[in-house]
Amino acid sequence: MKPVVLLVDDESTIRLFLEKTLKDDGYETFTAADGEEALRIVEKELPDLVLLDLKLPGINGLEVLDRVKKDYPEICIIMLTAFGDIETAVLAMKKGAFDFVSKPVNLEQLLLVVEKGLNSQKLNRELINLRRQLELDFGNNYVPSVCDKMKRIYKTVKTVAGSGTTTVLIQGESGTGKEIIANMIHKFSQRREKAFMEVNCASLPEELLESELFGHEKGAFTDAKEQKRGLLELTNHGTLFLDEIGEMSKTIQVKFLRVLEKMTFRRVGGIKDISVDVRIISATNRNLEEAVENNEFRKDLYYRLKVVPIDIPPLRERKEDLFILMKHFMNKFNKQFNKNFQEISDSAFQAILQYRWPGNIRELKNAIERIVLLEDGTVLKTEHLPANILRDAVKGNKQGTILHKIEVALNKPFSDEGIPFEELVTSLENDLIRKAMGETNSNQSKAAKLLRLNRDKLRYRLKNLGFEQE
Repeated sequence: MKPVVLLVDDESTIRLFLEKTLKDDGYETFTAADGEEALRIVEKELPDLVLLDLKLPGINGLEVLDRVKKDYPEICIIMLTAFGDIETAVLAMKKGAFDFVSKPVNLEQLLLVVEKGLNSQKLNRELINLRRQLELDFGNNYVPSVCDKMKRIYKTVKTVAGSGTTTVLIQGESGTGKEIIANMIHKFSQRREKAFMEVNCASLPEELLESELFGHEKGAFTDAKEQKRGLLELTNHGTLFLDEIGEMSKTIQVKFLRVLEKMTFRRVGGIKDISVDVRIISATNRNLEEAVENNEFRKDLYYRLKVVPIDIPPLRERKEDLFILMKHFMNKFNKQFNKNFQEISDSAFQAILQYRWPGNIRELKNAIERIVLLEDGTVLKTEHLPANILRDAVKGNKQGTILHKIEVALNKPFSDEGIPFEELVTSLENDLIRKAMGETNSNQSKAAKLLRLNRDKLRYRLKNLGFEQE
């Protein structure tokens, strides 16, 4: 399928000349003489790339750029500008244009920039398409993923959301996105028009948490000067999210078990049973099975809460998501801070792969936000990374550079220059054979056994790799 290019210029001779050049080079083209016509074509045809003149009658090029990027951020835009408008062209790049080409146009340079722009936007388009699909399924609150385990979790979310009342226990380390998963379940359910409320069980002392959940009657305690409805009442027909459920006291656990069993409760100081219809989603970063064994959490409540358990893997176990998450957050903060980061250097990505991300997705998001806010340019570089990530990268390099290079190659889309395939494969093979030979005092039979090779295959590789024969 041919890439589609929209050419926007008010001079007919330039339009015809460039249109012929693009068609001859294999592109499908549309042309527009002004901004209004350009916007209509963008909406109807969704081009892959727009060549956009800065100076247009009516809506000028910068306004067209703003409106296209707002509605169709995946479309690549290259500005056409006269020599005296270079400063404005640079402003356009800060607003999201990929590059600019000066008039009179050098055709060879133009075709090169168009090809480069389309290549750079390919991953962006895939990310946008993934985002749109996930928004159709789950709404705006999601974390993009290509990890198989996360895909299964999203499928579970969609299924359990349709069940209406099933309780869910979300388990995972701090920063893995437990609240986001809870929001997704609510927003995809028939309860989405009703309230979604949350409370952190670790942030309130026992008495306040009890009042927050169940409400209280006037005079129930010293400061209870009027009746208060709790979250269970306020969330009726909606979803209540209990974060850090493992920190709930034994006293409240007993009362909450009754809610799950009968969907009834009493306010603090009350004598009347109140019935509700609430879906309960709870989350914890503790091992609740251990807490049950240590008599710190009620066994009967645990099993009531975990009708559907969802275990979110830490970021270090889903490294295939690192690149797409970084692009996701870069795009988000580019818009917020009016920046134009487009790429991630290989060395920066290698450092990011080596870091263990103890704060998980939350830590990654905060790191990218800081970089986009404080730094300038189009490429996220190694020197932009926080010091703790760079320290881990230095340690990782000492442990084996070749493994990290291979990990980068497997987890990041190939650049236009490609990868040194033979070098990587040969280096890995060389290192493994050296290790096996070293651990067996150069005994080929034993080394072959460690590598699960027959001896002839090992000897063939030893010869090709230039090892000394016995």
